[in-house]
Amino acid sequence: MNLKNYYLGKRVMITGGAGFLGSEIIKQLAGFDCEIIVPRKKNYDLTSQEDALACVRQSKPHVIIHAAAWYGGPPIHEAYPAKMFYENTMMGMNVMHASHLCDVEKVVIIGSDCAYPGYLGKEVLSEDDLFSGKPHASAIDYGMVKRFLSVQAWAYNKQYGLNANFLILTNMYGEGDNFNPESSHVVGALIRRFTEAVIENKDEVEVWGSGKPTRNFLYVKDAAQGVIRATALYDSHEPINITTGQGNSIKELAETIAEVTGFRGRLKWLTEKPDGQMKKVLDVSRMKEHLNWQPEFTLKQGLGNTANWYKANKEVADAKKK
Repeated sequence: MNLKNYYLGKRVMITGGAGFLGSEIIKQLAGFDCEIIVPRKKNYDLTSQEDALACVRQSKPHVIIHAAAWYGGPPIHEAYPAKMFYENTMMGMNVMHASHLCDVEKVVIIGSDCAYPGYLGKEVLSEDDLFSGKPHASAIDYGMVKRFLSVQAWAYNKQYGLNANFLILTNMYGEGDNFNPESSHVVGALIRRFTEAVIENKDEVEVWGSGKPTRNFLYVKDAAQGVIRATALYDSHEPINITTGQGNSIKELAETIAEVTGFRGRLKWLTEKPDGQMKKVLDVSRMKEHLNWQPEFTLKQGLGNTANWYKANKEVADAKKK
């Protein structure tokens, strides 16, 4: 299927359209002949079932991509687990229920690899492993919400025939990311730390943990392309991973960020700090089969683009709290 033919003439609602992933999806859809609808929180509070229903009824979208989320790094999980759980649960459930009531053609839920088991011990996790154990304690508040939403997608498909997809994305990074050390994820936090070390002529940068944990890191431009393709090409309530097929250790990540930021000093590993889940790498067989696609950018390319953007926009990026 030609992607542009799928989107031709459609009204596409993107919740969280002002956010990190949502704004990139909008940029990439700009070349498609479709109408983009971005609900604003000042007009519609998606944690309210009444507001979510009004939003969908009034906008009449053919497709909804639910990218809105309230999340952050470890300090956010530690300080606000109830807010994390409540707001993400209510937004997701309300958007999907409104999609059913308003006969939306398709709703796409953006999931997270936090939903995967945190203690399974497998080298690579496939979609069939999603319910094989509880999520890691460091992100169980967010991970369980996403897992619940995958069940809702299944249930609404079974009972109502709703074409609801659940896409599982991994650690995203890129231009426009969150670089606040109190709320950012690992890539944003490290890019800021190494960039500032270069500016301040430091000869050492501290990095939490041992460097041994392994993750999939997904550049936001690739993430948006994966979502756009899956929306057009994947018609199943079964979850599908959207990520690279490459697992990288935190040590590799830190060393690559040091390289692209021009840091020439040494890395000091704070091994007394927690590592979190030791290995979380996802299988991409289903993605390759159904989307005939894989991410374009290498880790070094994506990190280089992100570091350059941050350096050029540091004052604005640093002023953002989330």
